Amino acid sequence: MTDPRGGPIGSASNWTAGYMPAAYQGTLFRSGGSPLLDLATPEGTSDRTQRRSLDLLKSLNEEHLKLHPEETELMARIESYELAYRMQTEAMSVVDVDSEDAATREMYGLNDKRTADFGRKCLITRKLIEKGVRFIQLYSGGGHIEDTWDGHNDCITNHTLHAGETDKPIAALIADLKRTGLWEETLLVWGGEFGRTPTSEGVGKPGRDHDWHGFSMWMAGAGVKGGQAIGATDELGFKAVEDRCHVSDLHATILHLMGVDHKRLSFPHQGLNQRLTGVEERRVITQALI
Repeated sequence: MTDPRGGPIGSASNWTAGYMPAAYQGTLFRSGGSPLLDLATPEGTSDRTQRRSLDLLKSLNEEHLKLHPEETELMARIESYELAYRMQTEAMSVVDVDSEDAATREMYGLNDKRTADFGRKCLITRKLIEKGVRFIQLYSGGGHIEDTWDGHNDCITNHTLHAGETDKPIAALIADLKRTGLWEETLLVWGGEFGRTPTSEGVGKPGRDHDWHGFSMWMAGAGVKGGQAIGATDELGFKAVEDRCHVSDLHATILHLMGVDHKRLSFPHQGLNQRLTGVEERRVITQALI
């Protein structure tokens, strides 16, 4: 789910399947209006007619697939029609937040213009989790510079804006997951591309530049030991010096929490068995685990 101010830099490449089969790529939920287009069955089309049309289309596509058995994008396209059919019956209720009671709408900040958009995304997230959707990604900020968390011009103003938009909704989602009993089986990961430098970008310029040498992310929920901070930067806040973790260590930890050994999970791609954590030695951040 993207931000109404724009999608992330890199656009749809952020949720493609990468080197994995195309069936694993994400489905974009629009930030405004109906999150998913064309959910309703065309007027005058019965369920039986639509089902027969899809069955015929599937059989034709499968005949074509026999000629191109390695085309994972074609396999994903065939499955996408079935997914769309199933979503017609399930997705309408998931994206309908107007049916929620007044207390829930207030808790997620839907009545406040500042928090309404991210609150709506967080509420839809809870409903998707309840329906069994396994992976959900929310974007806060979109476009470039001040429309995102990229505080080059004025870090305080920038972060005050975006934190103000997201703080209440994400707190509501956490509370709701605990209330519904989903907390123990749901992993939340909050982060971005990098941190900000401890120095400004010049005299009279209160913005901060990119800093990948030391930055923070947080995890919560299933299997995570809360109430602690792991690692620290130097006295200037510039570079990680204590309990340093590589981003691939974070990936190894996320996979571990999902019951997957990062050393054994690989996909053949362009002659190599590709791993999310790469070829260098990486570790699970055991301090973060219960």
